[in-house]
Amino acid sequence: MNRTLPTFRIFRSTAGIRRAFSRLAALGIALVMLGTTGSAIASKGTPPPVPGGPLHTLPLGHYECEMPGDATGAVGKPMNSFDFQVVIGSSYKAQGVRGSYLYTGEKVVMTGGVLKGLAFHRISNGFLRKLNANGSDSDMRCVLSAHVK
Repeated sequence: MNRTLPTFRIFRSTAGIRRAFSRLAALGIALVMLGTTGSAIASKGTPPPVPGGPLHTLPLGHYECEMPGDATGAVGKPMNSFDFQVVIGSSYKAQGVRGSYLYTGEKVVMTGGVLKGLAFHRISNGFLRKLNANGSDSDMRCVLSAHVK
């Protein structure tokens, strides 16, 4: 028994065929673009790491800076010109002027404001040590004295 498949007349002209193929091509391109960008976004989840380590923010509050004292005098010598207050996110306020900082890994760098260029090594939560130009820890320390919730 010889079976033949039925044929259907879908297109009445070659112009109709061209329109159908151009629509199909546009749909294919759109699906490919959606698939690649959608899967790329879905697979990433977290942003790529930045040089220096993961981004952080400091605890909100007032940081008082001082040089170490000695056994014959005060416990610490205040360095009021370096005091600052972390106000929100990566922003601080010093001497009445708002600035910004970047905290990556264990390093905090003041990137704007009156303390711009100042760099710290985060020793622990609420304890920073000023960095020298060569990257070593200096004697000056800044301690979180008033924590804001």
